Amino acid sequence: MIKKLLFSAIVVIAFFAIMGSSKSQSLSFCESVDRDGYPITESSVFNIRNEGDYVTALVRLPYEVACYGVRYEVYRNGTYDNTINQDTERNWVWFYKQISFYKTGTYTVYVYDCNDYMLCSGTVKIQWQ
Repeated sequence: MIKKLLFSAIVVIAFFAIMGSSKSQSLSFCESVDRDGYPITESSVFNIRNEGDYVTALVRLPYEVACYGVRYEVYRNGTYDNTINQDTERNWVWFYKQISFYKTGTYTVYVYDCNDYMLCSGTVKIQWQ
């Protein structure tokens, strides 16, 4: 009886863990985004030209953003670099922004909603072409 109860509890916990992880918010870096909000040529490393280049940052949420704007805080090699603002619609569950890079390094980007709640974060390495 105890073994059956323990097994059932493990199955329930595993089910919720799998469901929870499949519904998490994400920030991915890619060359572009398709019309359904999925990344095209997603990567964690991008090569830029000497004069700079952009990478698309795609935010996907399991819920509506419920704000008319978000901000991207960009850090290069652990040091604050800049902040980028983006207008949104309250019902959006995914959106993207082209972020320009002019220097090589490891960049961490944090995305915050209009209430200063961190929606997601991601890291991308930028190197010369």
